Amino acid sequence: MRFINDITPAHDLTYDDVFMVPGPSDVTSRYDVNLSSSDGTGTTIPLVAANMTAVSGRRMAETMARRGGLAVLPQDIPLDIIASVVEWVKQRHPVFETPIVLAPHDTVSEALMLLPKRPHRAAVVVDEGRPVGIVTEADCEGVDRFTQVEDVMTSSMITVPADTDARAAFDVLAKGRHRLGPVIDEAGQLVGLITRTGALRSTIYAPNVDGQGNLRVAAAIGVNAEVVTKAQDMAEMGVDCLVLDTAHGHQQRMIEALKAIRGSGLDIPVVAGNVVSAQGVRDLVTAGADIIKVGVGPGAMCTTRMMTGVGRPQFSAVLECAAEARALGKHVWADGGVRHPRDVALALAAGASQVMVGSWFAGTAESPGDLHVGSDGRAYKESFGMASARAVRNRTSKESPFDRARKSLYEEGISSSRMYLDAQAPGVEDLVDQICSGVRSACTYAGARTLEEFHERAMVGIQSAAGFQEGRPLSQSW
Repeated sequence: MRFINDITPAHDLTYDDVFMVPGPSDVTSRYDVNLSSSDGTGTTIPLVAANMTAVSGRRMAETMARRGGLAVLPQDIPLDIIASVVEWVKQRHPVFETPIVLAPHDTVSEALMLLPKRPHRAAVVVDEGRPVGIVTEADCEGVDRFTQVEDVMTSSMITVPADTDARAAFDVLAKGRHRLGPVIDEAGQLVGLITRTGALRSTIYAPNVDGQGNLRVAAAIGVNAEVVTKAQDMAEMGVDCLVLDTAHGHQQRMIEALKAIRGSGLDIPVVAGNVVSAQGVRDLVTAGADIIKVGVGPGAMCTTRMMTGVGRPQFSAVLECAAEARALGKHVWADGGVRHPRDVALALAAGASQVMVGSWFAGTAESPGDLHVGSDGRAYKESFGMASARAVRNRTSKESPFDRARKSLYEEGISSSRMYLDAQAPGVEDLVDQICSGVRSACTYAGARTLEEFHERAMVGIQSAAGFQEGRPLSQSW
């Protein structure tokens, strides 16, 4: 990447401060662009769901990996739960969605609790392993909550054989005017669910799978006691990528933890962070990190800059850190500060191999949070920072009342923020579509067919706040 007219910025830059200049291109279609990474994580799209408890759980991990990305399970989760989630994700089908399953005698009340966990808000009613109907929120309207789902379900469904390819599955559902259908094996047993949109996505995205063809998942740990034992346990569980995570990654405990893990012979990619300087990258790479996580303070839930004055504008941080990592044969993940697809494209142009997304993904059906409805009728989920009062309470739940009360005096971060679900695009896959569409288009403007070519060919300029505002679409006339 280079700046237009080879200018040298006079100050550090955020994503809003920069724009990309189109260059000569012979890339005629967005589908000609390969978004696979080369950082050893296996991703086929450069997106990582952040290790926040309001973002990454088993449904997020399954869905992100199925579409080629990766989710990082948070460090606050107990090891036995991590093991359970990893085992569950590894058993998911790389193409078919895992459906919500109800028995015929389950109640409408039970159905309404589960349906929001999928963006299409539909469940398969199963009797002895065989699908017998589909139940949706519309089916549950205007009936007693103790009504059994077999009395409200739609039995005129279309089933799709498991060996049907994506295009044929789409055609079958479209011909019958069904938006989704259960997937069955030769014995008629339910093995998954496919939607028309899901069938289309299967022709665009390639899943992120390990050597056995199972979906990949990452997990985070802190840098405190027993770091080697925890890292080895996670590797044995099947975790495909380990993230050593602390707010201040350029510290001695991080370096010691990295050296200890590398000394143990762990053979999976190790991500460490967060840092914002070339020196931080050098020190963590020297200690054993494969990938460096970059970003202090740009996240939507982060108050670090307002509380401490510490941090750095994210575009400049990624640009400097990526250059240093590349010189050392390593990679960086841009962590935080992305609010539009353009921001993801600019982070990749600056040299990141992946872009981590946090609160943006919290407002989706697949995130772990409970769904709420505000007084205005809009559905939302709560997002909260990992240094917030809520996160600290979760992490310190086993400590003494005195120690917990003492730490509460120095809590940092926003306890919660409402992340509204888009009624027309409520799923994380909808956001992935938007982001990848924007990134692919950015690559065509730069004349790039791969992310490496994109970084090499991208030309960036600096703009004023008015310049950024000029590029924003208007929702109404002026």
